[in-house]
Amino acid sequence: MTTMGQPKPNGPAAAAILAAGIGVFVLGLMTTLAEASAALGNALTLVSSAGPLSGKVAVAVLADLVAWIVAGLAWRERDVAFNRAFGITLLLIAGGFLLTFPPFFDLFAAKG
Repeated sequence: MTTMGQPKPNGPAAAAILAAGIGVFVLGLMTTLAEASAALGNALTLVSSAGPLSGKVAVAVLADLVAWIVAGLAWRERDVAFNRAFGITLLLIAGGFLLTFPPFFDLFAAKG
């Protein structure tokens, strides 16, 4: 609990932002890996009408939640280098977008 005049620690906010970046990156990674491996694409199909997208999103959301819980607990009462966490998040988001860009993931598409 904070007293009057003392700001709350920024750790929980940094944890949430960083976890979102991790979730975006994992979604991109799952997209590229599913293109590279037909077996993984089939394993990621949790809902047949949505195809592998259902599994990709489920894995990404799970990664986001786990990262948020772990970082949130570790940083719950700490001030962290928020600008650094935000910068890393931006890099993770950029990487995730690249990994979901068809000309990029098509480079890894399973030939068969």
